[in-house]
Amino acid sequence: MRNSLLIFFFWSLPGQVLLVAQATKVTPLPLVSSVEYNAGQVSSLQTTALHAEIHPQLSGKKWAVAMRSVSSRKHYEDDIAVIKASKQETKLRSYDPVEESGSRSAGLTPVLGTNFEANWLTESTPPDNTMAISNSGMIVTANNDGIEYYTSAGTFLYFDFWSDFFHDNTLTSSIYDPRVIYDSGADRFVMVVLHGSSASTSKVLVCFSKTNNPQNGWWIYTLTGNPLGNNCWFDYPSLGVSNHEIYITGNLFVTGGSFNQAVIYQIPKAAGYAGGSLDWQYWSGLSSSPFRAFSLVPASYGHQGNYGPGIYLISSESSGNAVVRLWDITDDMSGAPQLNSHTISTTAYSLPADAYQLGSEDALDNGDCRTQSAFYLNGILHFVLHTDIGNGWNGIHYNRLHVGTSTNQSSTFGLQGSFDYSYPAVVPFSTTVTSPSVMIGFLRTSSEIYPQIRVVHCDQSMEWSNSILVKSGETYVDIGGNTERWGDYTGIARRHNSASGRIWMAGSYGANIPSQFVTNTYKTWIAEIYGNSTVSLEEADPLESYLVFPNPVYDLVQIRFSLDQQMPLTITVYDMQGKAIRELYRDTPRAGTYQLSFNRDALPAGTYAVVLRSHHQILRNEKIVVAD
Repeated sequence: MRNSLLIFFFWSLPGQVLLVAQATKVTPLPLVSSVEYNAGQVSSLQTTALHAEIHPQLSGKKWAVAMRSVSSRKHYEDDIAVIKASKQETKLRSYDPVEESGSRSAGLTPVLGTNFEANWLTESTPPDNTMAISNSGMIVTANNDGIEYYTSAGTFLYFDFWSDFFHDNTLTSSIYDPRVIYDSGADRFVMVVLHGSSASTSKVLVCFSKTNNPQNGWWIYTLTGNPLGNNCWFDYPSLGVSNHEIYITGNLFVTGGSFNQAVIYQIPKAAGYAGGSLDWQYWSGLSSSPFRAFSLVPASYGHQGNYGPGIYLISSESSGNAVVRLWDITDDMSGAPQLNSHTISTTAYSLPADAYQLGSEDALDNGDCRTQSAFYLNGILHFVLHTDIGNGWNGIHYNRLHVGTSTNQSSTFGLQGSFDYSYPAVVPFSTTVTSPSVMIGFLRTSSEIYPQIRVVHCDQSMEWSNSILVKSGETYVDIGGNTERWGDYTGIARRHNSASGRIWMAGSYGANIPSQFVTNTYKTWIAEIYGNSTVSLEEADPLESYLVFPNPVYDLVQIRFSLDQQMPLTITVYDMQGKAIRELYRDTPRAGTYQLSFNRDALPAGTYAVVLRSHHQILRNEKIVVAD
């Protein structure tokens, strides 16, 4: 027989919107890792005024023109190319076509949900796929051609080339390399796109959505891509978000020359969401010991909400190594931030050879060993790159870096001799923050198949499922040259309010575009991924139901929840700034159904969040609107 409980609360405090509570960082253990304090120099305060406003767009027709000006940037130095080329002959001799055998022991296999065709590649290469999805199911997907919006049902809403999207006659150079994320703590999208490839033209275009619907427009800011004034331009951006800030990383290259250094832009985000002037600063002169700082990836929070102050970043050695570098910006700009670097051992990773494809002798460029994707959750920084899994074959190198102990676990996934697995992207796949279960999307190819998209699950014990096909290639890629650009990224995101932990991904596959007379190029495929079996006990959701009603609230609010086990719970109401307004409930109820009621009484009209926690883990976060 189930237990039931009815409790009344009466209170009156002001408040506004908050979508989530905030998580805190842990301090890396310096005794285990090799730590360098003050591993970079911070600039003086910079201020950038709002540059432009993109007004709401009506639903548009997807269209394109025949490929106009194919361009491809050099993305690694000559020594990397030499190492990769030296492995090709060994790789050819080891070819032994075998499919994944089905012997993987993980208890969950990915399942393909809603999926559909998205961006085309008609103007430049590589694809540079990126995507994000809001809690309400709005999807922003972009590549080097432009940007598109969809609903989670796959309904097309909007498309524009980048030049048409910005519609700005001050942007006279190429626009490329988009990165987009959804900030679930603010219920907004943030996007970064680059402009120009010389010191005189390099700009970092930072875009904040006005609402959680990108069709309502964006605030646009133009930051310099040559912050040091040293004849450099900004390339290969990465984007992360914390409680109060966004972080943009990139590599500076000397105009007409080689890599100069990596930089980090630290930007308080509130002004960006409001369309005000941005105060920001940048970090440069990053330490090069034990290997150079290159392609740092900021690690956003893996579940609903954010963490801070400051943020963690991760980088690997582009040519391979047996260590990685954990970077820690210790505080927000409003405090006293310091940039520290921790050197942490991991399973060795190294450069594989370029990949093969069916129907063409043109190789697919697998890039180098830079970190591709990362997130932080429950004291663990998860990150992925690709590596040589034997005889020059590409495979996935997945890592769990335990920040509190500065130790790292890693595992590789691939099929030496048969397929190349590259450009991985990782996202949490669990209903609780305590489970390290993940999904990893990636690209796959071989001399027996056209370039395709796949996804694989790695459980809490680091056991792998078999990968599943997300989208098969329809043709080989032949955009130009003997080696075709392939990545450089795969997009992946978690829909945070999905109780089953569903994720979404965007990847590139070989395709033709007959309507535009474009052949042997890439298209993007968007896909929802979930699991085919009940999650493990570690991942199990103890809540059978959770309901806050009525909504909107005029008088009395009811909170009803059902538990399948006894556990400690707290229910708290928050405002938009993350301040706890009132703790409504704290107890350790048995399994059963419970109902609480409280009167909004003098609570002002507005939007609030009712957060249900067990220990420090957020189980549910329900938004309520208090009406006049």
